[in-house]
Amino acid sequence: MIDARASPATLAQQAAVPSSTNLAINTDEIMQWIIDLRDPSKREFALLELSKKRDSVPDLPLWLWHSFGTMSALLQEVVAIYPAIMPANLTAAQSNRVCNALALMQCVASHRETRGPFLHAHIPLYLYPFLHTTKVSRSFEYLRLTSLGVIGALVKTDDKEQLLVVINFLLSTEIIPLCLRIMEQGTELSKTVATFILQKILLDDTGLLYICQTYERFSHVAMILGKMVMKLTREPSVRLLKHVVRCYSRLSDNPSLIFSLTLDARVAQGGAGQNVKVRAQQALKQCLPDQLKDLTFKNCLKEDPSTMNWLRQLLTNLEIDGQVLHDEELLPK
Repeated sequence: MIDARASPATLAQQAAVPSSTNLAINTDEIMQWIIDLRDPSKREFALLELSKKRDSVPDLPLWLWHSFGTMSALLQEVVAIYPAIMPANLTAAQSNRVCNALALMQCVASHRETRGPFLHAHIPLYLYPFLHTTKVSRSFEYLRLTSLGVIGALVKTDDKEQLLVVINFLLSTEIIPLCLRIMEQGTELSKTVATFILQKILLDDTGLLYICQTYERFSHVAMILGKMVMKLTREPSVRLLKHVVRCYSRLSDNPSLIFSLTLDARVAQGGAGQNVKVRAQQALKQCLPDQLKDLTFKNCLKEDPSTMNWLRQLLTNLEIDGQVLHDEELLPK
């Protein structure tokens, strides 16, 4: 069963690889399955059983990381699927098996003591080929979703020091364009996890400065968020709207940021261009969808007051007096 209150990273894991929290724990049995991961003939069954138990055994990430050959075995499962994604002929059985391996990786990525070593080994980079896939079959969707869940588990930490390390690593990779593409084209759950990852990056000052370093990055993120708002008007989702509004709100948090734009195309040919200064908040104000100012999402906002609080902050930052701010049912209690 999927818990709607769970974090996006957990939702991804639950959707792609269901687990059970009420299974009896037999430590000897679990240790034997971990040992069996090193045996290719026993690995598939061990992956399945361990992925079922992952939420019931708090120390499982430590046992997986520190046991001999286990992470290598999980990486072998990941790399073995590469030929099946290009050309795209991934079967349901192959997808299920690698998703079980990815679920165990997410388990390791989510633990405070193993998150750092997991990142230092650059293991997330092995998952990026899965995020590049665009085929919409269930096998590929679960593969993308579980891979996003691993990245989501990395950023889902309250330890500011660890989070900074994670974000610096992610910013050195192509995770932002990958997330933006999934935010535009993915299923609702994939979009939710990808937007959550972007939100966590933006909430850190380093991530915000990276996104706002150039007008091109800033405008690309704003454009994708705008497209998502348009889609949400047709297919409302309280959970996804919350992350979209939070991203918008964070983009509006930098009142001193000014972009320098060259408007004359001749500059590309060595000529002189006309430089124009554009304030980030003004640029965001110009492209903010009207649906976030009027009552389009009233029902969603009534259901989640925290999203309304972030939307109120966004409109205040941008000095927008939207209709949504004056509706009696949405006023702060």
